[in-house]
Amino acid sequence: MRSTLSLCLFISLFSLSVSAQSNYAVKGVIADSVEHAKLGNASVAVLEAKDSILVKFTRTAENGSFSLTGLTKGKFILLVSYPDYADYVEPFSLDSLKPEHRFGNINMNLKSRLLQEVIVKGTAAQIKIKGDTTEFNARAFVTQPNAKVEDLLKQLPGIQVDKDGKITAQGETVNKVLVDGEEFFGDDPTLVTKNLRADMVDKVQLYDKKSDQATFTGIDDGQRTKTLNIKLKEDKKNGYFGKADVGAGNDGYYQGQVLFNRFKGKQKFSVYGTVGNDGKTGLGWQDSQKYGGGSDNVQVVDDGVMFFSGGGDDLDSWNGNYDGKGIPIARTGGAHYDTKWNSDKESLNGNYKIGSLTVDGTDNNISQNNYSLTGVQNTNSDQKYHNYLFRQKLDATYKLKIDTTSDLKLYADGTSKNSQTLSDYHSSTTDGDGNLVNNNIRKVKNNVDTKIFDISAFYTKKFKKKGRTFSWNISESYNESTAKGNLYSDITSYTYNPNTSHDSIVDQYKTNDLKSSVLNSSMTYTEPLSKFTSVIFNYGLGIANSSADRKSFNQSSPGVYNVLDNTYSNDYKLNDLSNQGGAVVNYKRGKVTFNFGSKVTFVNFDQTNLYTGDEFKRTFVNWAPQAFIRYDITKQSGFNINYNGRTTQPTVDQIQPVLVNSDPLNIVLGNPNLTPSFTNNFRINYHSYKVLTDQYLGIYGNFSFITNPIVNSSVTDTSATAIIRGRTTTQYINLDKKPYNYYGGLYFGRKIPLGGLQIGLNLNANGSKNYNLSNNQLNIITSNSYSPSLQVSRYAEKKFNVNFNFGPTYTTGGSSLQKTSNNGHGFQGYGEFGVYLPGKFQISSDANYQYTSKTQTFPTDFSRVLWNAKITKSFTKEESFKLSLACNDILNQNSGFDRGSSGTLITQDRYTTIKRFFLVEFIWEFNHVGGGAPKK
Repeated sequence: MRSTLSLCLFISLFSLSVSAQSNYAVKGVIADSVEHAKLGNASVAVLEAKDSILVKFTRTAENGSFSLTGLTKGKFILLVSYPDYADYVEPFSLDSLKPEHRFGNINMNLKSRLLQEVIVKGTAAQIKIKGDTTEFNARAFVTQPNAKVEDLLKQLPGIQVDKDGKITAQGETVNKVLVDGEEFFGDDPTLVTKNLRADMVDKVQLYDKKSDQATFTGIDDGQRTKTLNIKLKEDKKNGYFGKADVGAGNDGYYQGQVLFNRFKGKQKFSVYGTVGNDGKTGLGWQDSQKYGGGSDNVQVVDDGVMFFSGGGDDLDSWNGNYDGKGIPIARTGGAHYDTKWNSDKESLNGNYKIGSLTVDGTDNNISQNNYSLTGVQNTNSDQKYHNYLFRQKLDATYKLKIDTTSDLKLYADGTSKNSQTLSDYHSSTTDGDGNLVNNNIRKVKNNVDTKIFDISAFYTKKFKKKGRTFSWNISESYNESTAKGNLYSDITSYTYNPNTSHDSIVDQYKTNDLKSSVLNSSMTYTEPLSKFTSVIFNYGLGIANSSADRKSFNQSSPGVYNVLDNTYSNDYKLNDLSNQGGAVVNYKRGKVTFNFGSKVTFVNFDQTNLYTGDEFKRTFVNWAPQAFIRYDITKQSGFNINYNGRTTQPTVDQIQPVLVNSDPLNIVLGNPNLTPSFTNNFRINYHSYKVLTDQYLGIYGNFSFITNPIVNSSVTDTSATAIIRGRTTTQYINLDKKPYNYYGGLYFGRKIPLGGLQIGLNLNANGSKNYNLSNNQLNIITSNSYSPSLQVSRYAEKKFNVNFNFGPTYTTGGSSLQKTSNNGHGFQGYGEFGVYLPGKFQISSDANYQYTSKTQTFPTDFSRVLWNAKITKSFTKEESFKLSLACNDILNQNSGFDRGSSGTLITQDRYTTIKRFFLVEFIWEFNHVGGGAPKK
């Protein structure tokens, strides 16, 4: 009996103990973190903290609530899971003092939303999204010995690099590449990407760089530049590296280059030199476009003030742009230095470039000019030319952080150029019935010396009140150009019934002396009106003084040019004084940025003819309204709409009532009665980028129209009594029409699971409607072009790379004075691949296909395939020595060819260009940075 009572008492006490230990529980409610919608049927699990063993499991009710009872005291982990949402994990404890844990509302984050705000990690990539900056961790990507930054960029999601080194990021062209936030050799990105070593890189940052003014004030002005910033590893900022290569081929082709870089802490020093005649004019893809060092034409100040600048002259001159026409010989060199000191409060960045470019070639031009509904002229012209340019450019930027609220930036550059042009033309013109109108022999020789100097200072100051700022930008620009040359022209004009001919000879020596000095000062003050609204006030002063002394001399005796020809000579002075004021209201709240306002400029224009003493004064009021709205849907998607209007003053050459006879068959005469035109421009852009799938969608469009446009009025004289039959005289006039132009398109790209391919779809369209007068008849010119294309690419480090881009083209257009339209279609395709083989061999090849169909004007098709290939053998463990054999234009089909139309003129060009050649190249790359060459 006693044993039975004892057993019953033990069982009762044990049951009470178990009941006490099991009276532990957790409760909560699961909901979306943004929409706050309750998530029913979510999985809720309780795990042991020490070993993650499952203790209890349940699912939420329809209202998102859950309750788990029957737990014991101890340390646990709560794990909540729901489809498309990131898991929620939180540790908790239960004990006798707290037997129940109430989690309350548990907010779950969508994975797609979370990826835009947090770090994205994977076995092959590591990306951080910080605001509008995408940062790639270079250590997460595998590169081979002597790989360059370009090889690293090819692996980064959303970034493509073509065969010339041109970089496209998230559908936009990258125009600026910085090293540790500083410019490296100025304006050519590939001087970094093709020559800086990949193993030196710590981070690659991709972002839209704002203007200096917008960066300072924090007020978005819509000016953005797609930019890459290459951040170096700390242990790679000391040492030297570089490369040298030399190549020689058949038919006299050759190339060579050397590059040396020395980094020491915050100092960088680099020098390079190149020489060759194989079409490469420097180290980077932009060199061919920027070799001349900027525009040499009449320049326009911000408010539309006119002034003369260096380089413009009455004869043919050459600015140094090589566009594939002719055979070039290029010699270039440069040096770069930048440093920081005084606790990074001061910095200096300097660049020096020197180079010469010679281009020789021939050009055959066939043109059709429909100068009236019944009048047609067909011209066949042959040109032989020799162009030469020598340039030196030096620039320096100094930055000083005066204190915590103010900064100063000083910039100066100087350019010296000499260009020489020698051209020999032979042309023949017939009418619509095939009758000969004229023959022309023309020879031009010109020598131009140009000097350009610019200096500017940018001071910024922030006040105690947040958003209140002041900035002052002042700049001075001086241009000087001196030209000397000869013009010889012999035109034979023909008439019929009766058959007669007439010779007109021009033999002149010409000099041009152009000078301009422009001072601009602009002050900007920002004042916050509220937490979200601010206003920007601007005042600017511009002073421009210019002179243009143009003289033409005839012969007094053979070879002696000392008789001034007043018809084609003039000496002008031009003085401009402009005062500009404006205000822009800016609103920024959350995802929305909106601003609107206008600038107004009062311009006093004073032009004096020093030959006659005639003075020509004018006063203008220029308006420049603007509006901008930007909406950031997410950190990787958004759109913006931009409007701006601007007044365009007629240029000096359009106003001056002076004949220009550089081509005696085409005479230009200025019109002093011209009035300004006004351009309205609308631009829209949408972009969306998804990191997880590496998907980019971009939609863009631009539309502009002009009121009171300045157009050409041309008269072609084909009468029997004409002094020169077939000569065209052009003058500029204002027309009561509204010409317009547009362009737009769509880009879609993403990576697909099938083989890791990157695909892209481009849809592009552009067009215009313009007007002019031809023989006093209104001519309406329309043009539309459509060019969809598909891109497929794949890159596997040290295995292979492949890239294809192809698509059709279709153009429509014509002139109301043409009897036939100018419609046509074509096809363009490009492909490249590279394969890595055993034994450190590599084979690479690229091909470009172009097809242009016949048109009503040109009854023949044109097609060609440009195919290049190279085989490379690497030596040594670090692959620092390479030997390659390349063939350019394997099929020998590179025949220079262009077709185009402008106004009543349709043209076709065939020109000299580089054809097939073989090249053997030896490359040595050296590296002693951060402990020497990398190990495999």
